[in-house]
Amino acid sequence: MCIAILTTAHPDYPFILLNNRDEYLHRPTAEATWWPSPDTHVLGGYDLHRPVHGTWLGVTRHGRVAVLTNYREEGAAIVIGARSRGLIPNAWLKSDPAKKETTEEFARRMIEEDGVKGVGGFSLCYGFVQDVVKSAGDGDESKRAGLAIVSNRTPDVEGVARLLGNKGETHALSNAAYGDRSWPKIVNGEAWTQNAIKESLAANDSRDQLVERLLGVLTTDTMPRQKENEEWDMYLNQLRHSIFVPAIGRDHLEEHKMPAHEIGDVVKHKATDATSGCYGTQKNIVMLVDKEGKAFYLERTLYDVDAKPIEKGKGDRVFEFQIEGW
Repeated sequence: MCIAILTTAHPDYPFILLNNRDEYLHRPTAEATWWPSPDTHVLGGYDLHRPVHGTWLGVTRHGRVAVLTNYREEGAAIVIGARSRGLIPNAWLKSDPAKKETTEEFARRMIEEDGVKGVGGFSLCYGFVQDVVKSAGDGDESKRAGLAIVSNRTPDVEGVARLLGNKGETHALSNAAYGDRSWPKIVNGEAWTQNAIKESLAANDSRDQLVERLLGVLTTDTMPRQKENEEWDMYLNQLRHSIFVPAIGRDHLEEHKMPAHEIGDVVKHKATDATSGCYGTQKNIVMLVDKEGKAFYLERTLYDVDAKPIEKGKGDRVFEFQIEGW
């Protein structure tokens, strides 16, 4: 189950975003790239399984950023044949830059015009990097606009939460509603990210050394191993414990007697296809933006299209660009 960690705790990189994409390892996903026309201003990976090619995380040349995490609500009806949740971040990232849509206007468009209806539960954290990095006044401590969080469970525009409005904030989102502190991976993710930054500053790390520390947070495996005779559905509850999810279900489908279950957009079945079988952390992403608006984006892909592990670093894609209009 995915996690996004966002922080303003580093003085040289006042916007940092960490993300793990947890998915079925056979699910086809495009590597991070600048998107094809007419959306060449958008950088990120995107889903290839569903024809809408939705994304879970992206950034634009103009500083728009969006990251989405799904969540499953206990007792909620399973949404079958619904629109992909990946369309929600797409709607923000693909917005015409010339229209200069604000986060408030986007929230209104999503909530009041049914833009978030007909999909499963999710949290979308979105906004402009500039609204995090740039202070409203002269001092570093002045209030910033920050990012917004919208959900299809947000009652109205006034209910939209905000984060990263101040220096020194660190927040994590995973597959529970935003604000749910019962997930160990959320609490640990925030604490370990803050500690990694503190240690990096003490060691006077280079950017690349900082990135390696942050990748260390994303690859920390505290996933309990499945116990003998533990039912698969019960074992899936353990996903809330670990930031990094090792490949689970590999070569053991019959042994586990995996029933149909839901993780993500559609109902997953036992049959070996793009949305079943082996599940785990598919990608690590680290994004940094400095005070001058220079962005660094690293995507590390951990498994190939056949769900086979990729040698460390061989699945890396790195992008550096200046946010326009800074």
